[in-house]
This record gives sequence, C-alpha cells and structure tokens, in this order.
Amino acid sequence: MRRPCSTPLTCPTPAPPREDPLDAYSRVVADVAERVGPAVVRVEHRAGRRGGVGSGVVIAHDGLVLTNSHVAAGARQLRVAFPDGGEAEAEVIGDDPDTDLALLRTALPRGTPAAALGNSALLKRGHLVVAIGNPLGFESTVTAGVVSALGRSLRSGSGRLIDDVIQTDAALNPGNSGGPLVSARGEVVGINTAMIGGAQSLCFAVSSNTALFVVGAFLRHGRVRRAHLGIAAQTVPLPRRVAVAAASKPRGVRVGEVLPDGPASRAGLRVGDIILRLDDQPVGGADDLIRLLGADRVGLPLGLVVLRGGRLEEVSITPSER
Repeated sequence: MRRPCSTPLTCPTPAPPREDPLDAYSRVVADVAERVGPAVVRVEHRAGRRGGVGSGVVIAHDGLVLTNSHVAAGARQLRVAFPDGGEAEAEVIGDDPDTDLALLRTALPRGTPAAALGNSALLKRGHLVVAIGNPLGFESTVTAGVVSALGRSLRSGSGRLIDDVIQTDAALNPGNSGGPLVSARGEVVGINTAMIGGAQSLCFAVSSNTALFVVGAFLRHGRVRRAHLGIAAQTVPLPRRVAVAAASKPRGVRVGEVLPDGPASRAGLRVGDIILRLDDQPVGGADDLIRLLGADRVGLPLGLVVLRGGRLEEVSITPSER
C-alpha cells in the first residue's frame, strides 16, 4: 500500500484529470452554436409558406444578412425571421448567381449579434466545422463534421463554376442553404450552398473569402463586375502538336458565335477560331476563360493567341463589362 507523503512541500503535484475527447468536442460545438446561432435567420419569400425557403446569417450590425442567390431566387424583397420569433422585411441589395450569394439588408431586433467572416484560406482538411440553419423548417438546427476537402469547384445555377468551394460532411438538408459553416473559433468560413442528393456526406459551402469579395463588390457597385469577350464558346480538344507549339493545354475554346458590336467583333475574332492563350495564360476550356476574365480585365487591352485555319495568330482584344 502506498504511504502518504510526510513532507507536503516535496510531494509531487497530482496531474489534473484528462478531459474526455468527446466532452471537449461537444463543448466546442455547443459553444459555437451558442455564439453564432442567434445571428442565423430564416429567409422566406413574402408570399411563401411558413416553413421557410432557406437560411441566412447576420454579418454586420447595420442589418446586412448573407444568404444564397438561389434562396433569394430573383426577388427584391424577402422576409427574415429571427431566433427570438420576430420577423422583418428585407431588401435584396445584391444578387450574384455566379457565386450563389445574395446580400440582404433588414432592421435587426435590439441585441441581435453579428457573426464574423473568417479567413477560409486558413482551413485544413480535418478541421472541425459546424453548420447552422433551418433545414426542412426545423429552426436553429446544428450539425457538425469536418472539412472533407478544399478548393473544389461547383457548378452554379447560372452555369458558371464557383471556385474555392469547401466540401464538408456536416449534414445539410433543404433549408440549410444560405446558413453559415462555422469554424471551431466561432468564425463563419463558408455559406452552405448545396448537397448531393442520394449521396452521404457530400455537402458544399462557398468559402468565406469568396463571400468577402462578393459582399465588397455589392457594397461598392451593387453587383459583381466581370469582363466578357462577347462570344459563345465551347471546349474542344487540340492536336498535341498544336498544344505544344502554343505552350497551351490539351484543350482550347472554340468560338461558336460572335456577338454583334461586342469586344470579339471589334477585335476581328471569327467563328471557328480556337482560343489557346489569354494574356499569356493557357486557356484549357470555357471555365478557364471565364476565370481569367475578372473585373480587373474590363477595359484593359489583352493579347489572344488563336488557332485560325491551321495557323497560330495573335489578336488584341479589350474586354467589356458583362
């Protein structure tokens, strides 16, 4: 039998009891839900049913609410319901189907907190995340999981690829759309946007860094500015010798239509031209072309390398705002 220590000053300090990992996990999830949950709202159309059509998250104390474009669905006025039971009308001040994000402004009840948008670039696979929303009309529902993958691309309702999408296994259901995906630090790192029907644990969120860019564009311009060339395009495979000669990719973008009085028409692009490079960047498909035509390209002369009649030619083009 172990004898008691006769000299307390020299006795070793007993180690504190170790916290059970599941208790620590539960404590983090509960803390996130308590901190961010009061900033999550139900978003519904003014003539919609009481079950609601989606979720949103308050991101500023002056009443800015971030949600999905497919939740706003082209409306200019929506209704938001708060966790305390109050409701208010909301004006849609920005809607960008290309990133599936929309920004609302509404009057907040006194004491409504605002959630902070974090830096999604700091996320790693395996990080704990919590989804909060109103799935199927069940308000203030919390699910938890991990970041399954980063840098995914997801096709938006407009047909454009959304880049830098977060994949998570935190369960989402219809009605979670527009709600926040929250890190263990209590920061919004994504806006829940989609789930793959019939598949388990395949859920996606638009990254908070994309959301920060889009919100900034909404507040400055009321829209997200993007450049375009004024063409209808399709991705086509290239002969290997052409790709090597042009230092391009195995595929290019064939011009299927040139819009009248557009940048391509003014630059002399023709139907059948195959775009291989834009501003010295290889173009391996229509999605590459869209990604390269950001707002900073509007009004800026750019060089195109195209395949025309079996020969490589250079064309100067000045994109305009879409």
